[in-house]
Amino acid sequence: MTIDKQLVWVRDPNEGFVLARLHELMGEEADIIPIDNKHQRRVCSFEDIFPAGEPNKDVNDNCELMFLNEATLLNNILTRYSKNKIYTYVANILLAVNPYEDIRDLYSSSTIKNYQGRSLGELPPHVFAIADKAFRDMKSLKQSQSIIVSGESGAGKTESTKYILKYLCDLWAKGAGPVEQKILDANPILEAFGNAKTTRNNNSSRFGKFMEVHFNNKYQVVGGYISHYLLEKSRICTQSAEERNYHVFYLLCAGAPPELRAQLKLTKPDDYAYLKNGCTQYFTTPASEKKLNSSQKSKQQQAKGGLRDPILDDVEDFQRLHQALSRVGLSEEEKAGVYRVVAGVLHLGNVEFEDDDGSRGGCVPRDRCLPSLQAAADLLAVDAAELRRALVARLLQSARGNKGTAIMVPLKTYEATNARDALAKSVYSRLFDYIVNRINLSIPFQASAYYIGVLDIAGFEYFQMNSFEQFCINYCNEKLQQFFNERILKNEQELYKKEGLNVPEIRFVDNQDCIDLIESKNHGIFHLLDEESKLPKPEFGHFTHSVHKELGTNNPRLQLPRSSRLKAHRTLRDDEGFLLRHFAGAVCYNTNQFIEKNNDALHASLEFLIQESNSPLVKQLFQNVDNNNAKGKLNFISVGAKFQSQLSQLMEKLKQNGTNFVRCIKPNSAMCRRAAEGALVLAQLQCSGTAAVLLLMEHGYPSRAPFAHLHRVYAPHLPPRLAALQPKLFSEAIVHSLGLSDKDYKFGITRVFFRPGKYSEFDTIMRSEPENLKKIVERVLKWIIKSRWRRSIFAVLSIIKLKNKILYRRQCLITIQKTIRGHLVRKQHRPRYQAIMKIKALNANLKDMETTTAQLKKEKESAQKNIENLRTAINSACVTIKSNEKISRSEVDQIYTKLTKDVEAQMAALQKAMVDQKNREEQERLRKIEAEIRAAEEQKRQELEKIKQEEENRRLKVEMETRRKAEELERLRQEEQDRLSAQKMQKQLEEAARAEQEDRERLEQERRDHEMAVRLAKETNGHVEGSPPQLRSFPTMDSMNGENKLNRSERVRMQQAIQGKQKYDLSKWKYSELRDTINTSCDIELLEACRHEFHRRLKVYHAWKAKNARKTTMAEQERAPQSIMEAAAKTPRVTQKGEILGARHRYFRIPFVRPAGGGDPVEADRRGWWYAHFDGQYVARQMELHPDKTPVLLQAGVDDMQMCELSLEETGLTRKRGAEILEHEFEREWSRHGGATYLPPDLRKR
Repeated sequence: MTIDKQLVWVRDPNEGFVLARLHELMGEEADIIPIDNKHQRRVCSFEDIFPAGEPNKDVNDNCELMFLNEATLLNNILTRYSKNKIYTYVANILLAVNPYEDIRDLYSSSTIKNYQGRSLGELPPHVFAIADKAFRDMKSLKQSQSIIVSGESGAGKTESTKYILKYLCDLWAKGAGPVEQKILDANPILEAFGNAKTTRNNNSSRFGKFMEVHFNNKYQVVGGYISHYLLEKSRICTQSAEERNYHVFYLLCAGAPPELRAQLKLTKPDDYAYLKNGCTQYFTTPASEKKLNSSQKSKQQQAKGGLRDPILDDVEDFQRLHQALSRVGLSEEEKAGVYRVVAGVLHLGNVEFEDDDGSRGGCVPRDRCLPSLQAAADLLAVDAAELRRALVARLLQSARGNKGTAIMVPLKTYEATNARDALAKSVYSRLFDYIVNRINLSIPFQASAYYIGVLDIAGFEYFQMNSFEQFCINYCNEKLQQFFNERILKNEQELYKKEGLNVPEIRFVDNQDCIDLIESKNHGIFHLLDEESKLPKPEFGHFTHSVHKELGTNNPRLQLPRSSRLKAHRTLRDDEGFLLRHFAGAVCYNTNQFIEKNNDALHASLEFLIQESNSPLVKQLFQNVDNNNAKGKLNFISVGAKFQSQLSQLMEKLKQNGTNFVRCIKPNSAMCRRAAEGALVLAQLQCSGTAAVLLLMEHGYPSRAPFAHLHRVYAPHLPPRLAALQPKLFSEAIVHSLGLSDKDYKFGITRVFFRPGKYSEFDTIMRSEPENLKKIVERVLKWIIKSRWRRSIFAVLSIIKLKNKILYRRQCLITIQKTIRGHLVRKQHRPRYQAIMKIKALNANLKDMETTTAQLKKEKESAQKNIENLRTAINSACVTIKSNEKISRSEVDQIYTKLTKDVEAQMAALQKAMVDQKNREEQERLRKIEAEIRAAEEQKRQELEKIKQEEENRRLKVEMETRRKAEELERLRQEEQDRLSAQKMQKQLEEAARAEQEDRERLEQERRDHEMAVRLAKETNGHVEGSPPQLRSFPTMDSMNGENKLNRSERVRMQQAIQGKQKYDLSKWKYSELRDTINTSCDIELLEACRHEFHRRLKVYHAWKAKNARKTTMAEQERAPQSIMEAAAKTPRVTQKGEILGARHRYFRIPFVRPAGGGDPVEADRRGWWYAHFDGQYVARQMELHPDKTPVLLQAGVDDMQMCELSLEETGLTRKRGAEILEHEFEREWSRHGGATYLPPDLRKR
């Protein structure tokens, strides 16, 4: 006999999960053989094994999968991705995989029309369906909606945002005139000024935006508004080797007309310090590549050619940008001013400095950089000499009363370079603010009732060098992840409890501690950074030391850089950075620029100079400046504080709105089409909380509708008599009458809940053809009549029950009264009645005397006369006592005594006469008695012979009952001992469980950190030190005895310790070896040890199968009656001390019902009998006998997988009265149904 070779998914560190088959049970683990030969055979814990179901089948909603787990979720996404189906649902959450290519007709106008007004689940998953759901929710719930588009950099968030806006504007902005075009024109402008190429995304948004589309009361688009957050300013001055600056710089160099480039003095990217250190190639197509001349091409462009991307082209995109700026209201002069500012930033970056040899010290611009200084001054419309002076000296004001003295303090070379970069960043960031403001002003805006907002913000980021921008972005993602947990997981479960739905609680990782570590007002990282910035001479080393000292003590979230798994991070000193463990993994931050980037204020000299610019645009950019330097350091507002304030406002806005989620997924790190990395996709699913949502939706109800909403939507489609019903009754009648399965919906207190996809099915039925609607109405009316009839019957039964209760109480009162009255009367007259009763009792003696007198042969008449006189005296005494109510007790006693003496005297005389008569008859009587005795003895002997066999059987049953009682007493005694010890051990076990859970969470976090470090090392050709944390084991057959044993739970280690003390170590034995030993061994000790190990493995395997069983087949997998399995689950598992007054072979019989999958329920639930033969502690044979069904006979060694795996003590059969039977009763049924002769294992020959 072997285990079933079912398909399973096994966790793999490289591919996420691999398909395999179960081969062998190995205690708490299993031997696995992968289907693909490129993967090694391995031994894995059952925690890393999941049923596969149908691995080649894909579904639109992951909640429809046969088995709901991480492995099937990942397989379904990758299977659909390979078929160009990039969208998948998890309940109401959309998963979008970036295809890195255009898919035909996926976003066409016809597709938009198809999804209009369709419920989620009617059509295949699509981002248009989420947009339409948000619009319908806004319309039905009268509430603004938000769509949160999240994911890693390169996952496709920006593209998803554009298609959502396109859908909303195409359908509901046609009558809004220029509003539609203005909203859509915002995308190319924002991408040009705010997007850049990174190592992970060619069109990465380096800022966050919340784009609002506003609607009026008639649900037509009436305007829009864009809010933006945290533009990455450091990119303006520096980029890594594989990344680029913002697209607009390259658009001007590649796509601007020659005359415009001449005015701006622009050439090729190699000529500008702000561009040449990064990637200097343009995005082109073969056609646009030909439009570039050699003066525009960088060395990289000439050597490698242009970069390729389906949606980017620097040559052609300039014209699109130019036209979009015109459509949002910028004149030609204003557009020229924008281009001049952009070009001025590039020229400003070419200004370099050297030490001044003069007496004042400081620095001066290099001579070769003076043309760039002049060009920057001309483009920014400021005086070149003043610009030069402001760059190399800082204005310092000393205040005394109301007057002060202005002093120009020379700057060192690095200080002048920082001042130049600060000016460039300030000019460009204010230009970006100006562009966004002009877009908002260009969008016509009327009175708004509601809006749909689309949030697109940079995803979780981690690079080899992470600075202040990554810190702020990851902090934002921590807040969004917490909002997702609360809205989807926490609030969803609270709603289920509030509505009275019995849904199991799902645990999820709470990242509140990480958020507190960052934003706490009194001791968060932002607070420490602001406090450091207020010091006279702030130093990043002192700030980093404060972070570790005040926050890093005993905090697993915050650690030193040397604890990173990436070798490049371990070179950082303790005062140069810190390692922060986010929800998605650990990120090492370099703090050497935190202070500078947290303070975006310019030197006063530069600020005053730029405010005096002759350019209207530049002047407008700085007209509302609130100089932090003028306020002083103690009052300045830092970049971090501004970002916290903006993020807080955004989160408040999201909490007030309805929420929809689009989770974008990056399929591979190379950003190429039709390629997928399973481990990368799985890590994103885990970090986004999607796996926890899948577990919740396995038991949850994602679609719901208030009763009033259902009544308002569907009442117009039904007759007036149905529309007039109350909303709750209306909803119950509609849902119950449609014939939906009870598992597909549940009624709460205020609304009805539907399983995934069932609300769309319900909506389709309700909006069907008139003929079908007529049938629905008939079913609804029928259900209402039945419902009212049931309520009427219940009311009548309640009234009858109340009436019977009243009658019962009345009868009880009468009985009480009767009893009390009788007691009082009896108490008063009891002495007379007792006397009469004693006197009348003498009549019995008279009867005896009459009987004796009848036997006399002499003096018979005189004796009868005396007896009659006595009877007359007795009657006279009774009359006297009855008539005299005041007679005393002493008088009554005298009468009774006199009568007693007379009766005794007469009795003595009769007895004397009888003695004489009996003496004569004695001999004859004795002779007859002797004959009767001999006959009785003979009869008794014959009866004893007849009963002898029955008595033997009765004795055996008495012995069984005695043994059962003894075992019960022993079990009670043992339980009392265990209870005393359990109280002492309970706290220890709870502490161990908590420690184990914390250890598992820590190992899980370290595993994610290791995976993130591996991915980062692959991108940067770095090196990862240390082996991956062994939370889950992936050993080969050769390494079974290595690290794998360290990953087991505390319970397994305890079992191994116990086994280590035994004579035989069977932990390495295979399933087949155990089975063969049980069938062939003659060693009693080895045989018993093998049987214990064999049944322990069966319990682990059956527990795993039950945990992962299909939802509809649990009853089919019963290996013993349900009462036995439930008793085993409740019985504490204790180590067997040996058998108690018991024989080795025991036999039992109990009735049970095995539910059938279909057919007549009466036939299905007919009672059968379950027989079991225990050889020692485990089942050797078992039978299932059902009426009208074939008997099921199972024998150990042949049918182990179908037999009960529980020990005799665990089944509780010895404690069931009447369950144990005799051997001949079991053998009679076994042989009658064709069972083979049983041979005990210790008698079998090898």
